[in-house]
Amino acid sequence: MGRGRVELKRIENKINRQVTFAKRRNGLLKKAYELSVLCDAEVALIIFSNRGKLYEFCSSSSSMLKTLERYQKCNYGAPETNVSTREALELSSQQEYLKLKARYEALQRNQRNLLGEDLGPLSSKELESLERQLDMSLKQIRSTRTQCMLDQLTDLQRKEHMLNDANRTLKQRLFEGYNVHQLQLNANAEDVGYGRQQAHHQPQGEGFFQPLECEPTLQIGYHQNDPIQVVTAGPSVNYMGGWLP
Repeated sequence: MGRGRVELKRIENKINRQVTFAKRRNGLLKKAYELSVLCDAEVALIIFSNRGKLYEFCSSSSSMLKTLERYQKCNYGAPETNVSTREALELSSQQEYLKLKARYEALQRNQRNLLGEDLGPLSSKELESLERQLDMSLKQIRSTRTQCMLDQLTDLQRKEHMLNDANRTLKQRLFEGYNVHQLQLNANAEDVGYGRQQAHHQPQGEGFFQPLECEPTLQIGYHQNDPIQVVTAGPSVNYMGGWLP
């Protein structure tokens, strides 16, 4: 079925009116661009929304001001020469501001298209171009992410090698310290064993007994000047003087 005719009247629904304005504005800007490219024409388009927002398009590489001056010259004759320099600068600044604002709006529209919004006014070729642009961006993002992961992996491997080297160095130092400690223990044990062996082979007389500096006869309770004399046993008995009555 064919599309029915749309009655041209003000749209009462606010949301529908804004959506229709956005779609037809984009379509009008697109048509103005196509006309300037296909026919090599100088096109200037100015749109004000109901809120006073400005949308403009100018095919001229210079500015909208020159196009307006050309329009004024063709329609109303030569422009007045008594316009002050200040007013001309203000008008030029305003036009430049409007041009930058329109470019900003175009960039915002392009961003919305990249996010999948406001795709209704776009043609099939524009959608294909947008798809290729998204594919290229996705490939670039994946390539950058892969390179970042590879750099992180290389950094981790380098750190792993450094830790392994440090671990081997610590093991070697620990092993050397353990060997030195064992040698010291063995040397101390040999010194203790040698001392015990010398004590075992030493004669007991020399170790525990000391020679006495006295005569070999045991003299217990004997004094040389005593009158008591000890004689051998025999038939005669000698009495000690002073003991008999």
